[in-house]
Amino acid sequence: MTDIAIRAKRVASVAALHADDVDRQARFPAEAVTALKAERLIGMQIPMQFGGESASLSQIAEVCFTLSQACSAAAMVFAMHQIKVASLVSHGLDSEWHCTLMERVARDQLLFASATTEGGIGGDLRNSLCAVETAGDVFHFAKDATVISYGAHADVILATGRRHPEASSSDQVLVALMKGQMSLERTSTWDTLGMRGTCSDGFKLEARDVPVAQILPKPFAEIAAQSMLAWSHLLWSSVWFGIASHALDRARAYVQGEARRRPGQVPPGALRLAEAANELQAMKATVIAALKRYEAAQGDADELGSIGFAVMLNNVKTTISDKAVDIVQRALGIVGLSGYKNGTPFSLGRQLRDVLSAPLMINNDRILANTANLLLVQKGGGQLLSA
Repeated sequence: MTDIAIRAKRVASVAALHADDVDRQARFPAEAVTALKAERLIGMQIPMQFGGESASLSQIAEVCFTLSQACSAAAMVFAMHQIKVASLVSHGLDSEWHCTLMERVARDQLLFASATTEGGIGGDLRNSLCAVETAGDVFHFAKDATVISYGAHADVILATGRRHPEASSSDQVLVALMKGQMSLERTSTWDTLGMRGTCSDGFKLEARDVPVAQILPKPFAEIAAQSMLAWSHLLWSSVWFGIASHALDRARAYVQGEARRRPGQVPPGALRLAEAANELQAMKATVIAALKRYEAAQGDADELGSIGFAVMLNNVKTTISDKAVDIVQRALGIVGLSGYKNGTPFSLGRQLRDVLSAPLMINNDRILANTANLLLVQKGGGQLLSA
């Protein structure tokens, strides 16, 4: 087991102790995040020259998987944080200010959040109504964000907006806002079926007299295509795979217990367990293949921006999110009332409620519609061992 895996296990043990209370109270998983900071995992992605560990996407995905088996909300907070850090690391190296921010993330384990949704456009992150209003070497920024996950607890928020007030809605930039530079006025509360600990409230965000140096130098369209889309789909998928894997572990333990009680008999749920295990293996293979393809494409802007690559990422998200729900439901069917009841060793209520968010995060219908448009212009062909 690697050092990162050992540290992730320690954090997961802390997260597991508080997971039910985080869910019940719909509160931020503070204990798990404190443990992540203590284990220096918040800044693990930051390049070594800035004090981090230069952790790869696969290493971070493994941490997401480990955490999600203990507390889905804590795992999702960690995943969303790392998605935003990826934007900084991939597109901020040419900016002195952002390089200094990387040093601070590694040193102080700063927690990142994201403000990409907006009233009037919903979850369409590739369009903005708000705009950066520049005056000399500072800017003013105001955004009616329908969701900022754990925004009240973040040290840094990366927010999208139009480049200037006259820019088109798709001509966007990404700005880094520090906790002391902005105000947050809560406009809605996160009272949901599952993923309750992500605390994804709505806020009116406003920041004044922010140095223009805090605007990432690359257009948001480039940031989204080359890092944000891939990191979102692959880290979310790692979380959902972890939830499904944990649910199936509980179902396996239940069937094994039934087998011990009735030696010589195959428990009724054994066949269903075998079917679910088959689906879980296919799910794992899909995630691993996508992680390997993304990491092989690093530095290749043409591949990262290709239609085939975008279709692959879309398919990973829709496939894994649907399979995760299916596997948890299968596990609940195997365990029966022991899984339906709270407070048993086989309880699956929290896991089921959490995983039901998977097809809804960037709704699968929206992603499939995007894929359909891409397929209209994609060329056929390909090989078994390549895209």
